Amino acid sequence: MKKSFFLLLGLIVGLIAANAWAEGSATKDECVIKCHEAAAMINSKGLEAAIKAIGDPKGPFVWKDSYVFLMNLDGKMLAHPFHPELTHQEHVLLMTDPTDKALFVHFVNLARTAGHGWVEYMWPRPGKTTPSKKLSYIYRVPKHDLFVGAGVYVGGMIY
Repeated sequence: MKKSFFLLLGLIVGLIAANAWAEGSATKDECVIKCHEAAAMINSKGLEAAIKAIGDPKGPFVWKDSYVFLMNLDGKMLAHPFHPELTHQEHVLLMTDPTDKALFVHFVNLARTAGHGWVEYMWPRPGKTTPSKKLSYIYRVPKHDLFVGAGVYVGGMIY
């Protein structure tokens, strides 16, 4: 009886912890929604307002463990809330992840061809330096040579 109680207690605690972790992790659906909201903002309020909002680490496009970033089709990062230094480069096309994947080239190619879709690569979680597997949704902004992206971290707990 005592053993069953502790087994049940352990299961309940585990479920609560898993649920709390899941609530702190962005979903793929949220990424799609946030990207479409960011694109709508670009079309309604203009590029400068969008750059300011998207680049703000406490702004409307940062949530849970995710965020929206903004690039043009030439590979220039226009707004990134956690790596603003990327916006100072002419382009980020030569950057690779730890597996040598040219992630930004994949982003640009996807935005140019299909207009939207998912790319898997390695990238550090906000506030961390160790890369984690990430899956980002890329969405080309209608009527512009721009795209936005947002992603989910795949597997593992936030450390």
